[in-house]
Amino acid sequence: MTLDRPTPIYTLVFLRVALGLLGAGDILGNAIYFHWYKDDFSGFTFPYIGFEWVQPFPEPFMSLFFLAGFGLGVCVALGWRFRVTAPVFAAFFTYFFLLEKAHYLNHAYLFCWLAWLLCLTPAHREWSLDVRRDPGLWSPVAPAWSVYLFPALMGCVYFFGGIAKINADWLLLAMPLKMWLARRSEMFLLGPLWASEITAYVMAWGGMLLDLTAGFMLLHRRLRWVALGLLLGFHATNHLIFNIGIFPYLSMVLTSMFFRPDWPKLAVERLINGRRMVWARSRVQGWKDRWKQRVQPASPVYPGHAYAPTRKWIFGLLAIVFLVHLALPFRHWSWKSDVNWSEQGHRYSWRMMLRSKQGRGNFRLVDKATGETTYVNPSDSLSLRQYRKMATHPDMILQYAHHLRDSAAEQGRDVAVHAEFRVRLNGRRYRIFIDPEVDLAGVEWDYWRDKDWVLGEETSE
Repeated sequence: MTLDRPTPIYTLVFLRVALGLLGAGDILGNAIYFHWYKDDFSGFTFPYIGFEWVQPFPEPFMSLFFLAGFGLGVCVALGWRFRVTAPVFAAFFTYFFLLEKAHYLNHAYLFCWLAWLLCLTPAHREWSLDVRRDPGLWSPVAPAWSVYLFPALMGCVYFFGGIAKINADWLLLAMPLKMWLARRSEMFLLGPLWASEITAYVMAWGGMLLDLTAGFMLLHRRLRWVALGLLLGFHATNHLIFNIGIFPYLSMVLTSMFFRPDWPKLAVERLINGRRMVWARSRVQGWKDRWKQRVQPASPVYPGHAYAPTRKWIFGLLAIVFLVHLALPFRHWSWKSDVNWSEQGHRYSWRMMLRSKQGRGNFRLVDKATGETTYVNPSDSLSLRQYRKMATHPDMILQYAHHLRDSAAEQGRDVAVHAEFRVRLNGRRYRIFIDPEVDLAGVEWDYWRDKDWVLGEETSE
């Protein structure tokens, strides 16, 4: 199979519609809760290191940004001015992702990549307002790479998610699943099931095995239906127990792309030719007939390759993207520390719902001129979500320490900043997390080196 081989475009169109609607809903939902209700973006934010220049807009522009992002998602779903709206929508979603590190979610990171990669595809050349405006754009086929790119990426997510589950806490202790399921023991009907220790072990081992094999089963014509059923149950359970936003829906959309690329068209035809839902059949048939009259050429013979050959730089870019995604999940082995404790190599590696961490503490500021000591409780100025995330993530503790240092400097004070935090992992007892003797005001973040100021779980007391 050549990467440019003509392939039915219909799953790519389905993906365009789904990404547009899911992205629009995610932006609007976050705007309603975190911006208009919680007002999380009005104070201090934790930017990603290297992206400190990404800052919230002042009002009313921040609200307008969210509304525009919602509208752009709808435009992508409808295929309106796709070559313009798709990259702008990707930029909007990426900006929102980069605004606050405390809001990091694996599916948001994945969505950023999907949105940008969608821009490279001809996803607007069927069932879109662009084709309605210019029928010359219409094409029932797309190059194979643009269709199979997305299930390949989802296969990486599943596989590396399974590899990350191969650890003692997850498999031998069923932790932190035991704790999470115990909190759902009062749930109607299913409560006793979640309270059972056996359930935790079944879910731990079953989740690991399913993640490791899902991508391979979905490639097999017969086994893919088994995989689909298991994954539907897996994501439905996750949605029921955990609050993980659009991830279950996004995962099932991408999982569906492992099936034959014309299944959405076949589903519509089956609806039209079926005996049930007569009202829907006639309406859908009318839509299909009007669309066919508008866009299809007069000649009954349609050329199978209605697009220009893919430029070589696109293949080069895609190769780099996949190499990066194959390497990132293994980068935590470059450091001596446990990734679940130190967080080095945790983000962008599909380490999803693997550990439970709680932290607490404050900062001790020592005036270098007078020796005066003051204590700062970060929970007084941070949102609850920011405080909880910061207390367990060394990079965020360092960022806030630098914020305190800079704030003191603006007042003409030169201070040393010491972090006094304790953290517990997967229900174990609290341990000292950051070396309290280290002056974080003079520490700079070095991505490539071990952080000796982060104490290991085994060595801290």
